[in-house]
Amino acid sequence: MKLLSSDDPVSADLAGAVIALGNFDGFHRGHQAVVARAVARARAEGRPPIVATFDPHPARFFRPDAAPFRLTSIAQRARLFAAAGADATLVLRFDAAMAALDPAAFVALLAERFSAAAVVTGEDFTFARGRAGNAAVLAELAPLHGIGVEAVGAIADAGGSISSSRIRQALMDGDCETATALLTRPFAVEGAVIHGDKLGRTIGFPTANIALGDYLRPRYGIYAVRGRLDDGRVLDGAANLGVRPSFDPPKELLEPYFFDFSGELYGRTIEVELVSFIRPEAKFDSLDTLIARMTLDCEEARRRLSAAA
Repeated sequence: MKLLSSDDPVSADLAGAVIALGNFDGFHRGHQAVVARAVARARAEGRPPIVATFDPHPARFFRPDAAPFRLTSIAQRARLFAAAGADATLVLRFDAAMAALDPAAFVALLAERFSAAAVVTGEDFTFARGRAGNAAVLAELAPLHGIGVEAVGAIADAGGSISSSRIRQALMDGDCETATALLTRPFAVEGAVIHGDKLGRTIGFPTANIALGDYLRPRYGIYAVRGRLDDGRVLDGAANLGVRPSFDPPKELLEPYFFDFSGELYGRTIEVELVSFIRPEAKFDSLDTLIARMTLDCEEARRRLSAAA
């Protein structure tokens, strides 16, 4: 998988690509359908398939003080795109210059800088200044540059159209199962393990602390989780996501405790999947009560992870 920047023209081996174009933050079932169509068209035409995504998300650019809402990092997206068959990820830097482009200028950029032969989007895709461009405008302008266009219809289930907003709401409700079904995988936070207060190890539950950064804040509470280490190992565990009301001062962290694991994780990048919400955060009157509840939480997490395997 090659990682490309919008600041530079694509390399000769990726010229004439079929580009799947969108935000693709969650890379949910609907996004997967767009990329699958782009990959299929590219393979049929003997062209490289590229997935283009915006960074930062346009909503973040226009509302920098908005609450965190990211579902995937660029690194996570690139891995997901590669698994879906893409040859490269094109990161479109969304800045003032990008935001100022009108639809015609944006389409010219696809042709002149990125050498696109075809573009595949979702039917609800919008682009350019004031969101003046949509799938119909793209279908009108792109052929003027020799670019083919396809728009893929929305994917729906019994709950309606599959969207990132539905996934975010499910996670904020603590409904990991619905989020997993819409994403086709558990929501996962990836980050470097940082030093904490080291309180967990004093009570028999050493945790690997990860800052939540720009990720969406799911419902605070205790989760059954799976951790994916940078060496390929997959570990079962339980995690607290929130501010740890039994400890002072409060710190917003994701703190997974991995069962049957001993080793040093500080500084290593790991990915933690939220498999199932067990209970909300709670403040306990004594350390013994906290330990007893954590023991029960771990037993419940083992049960749910076994059922989800």
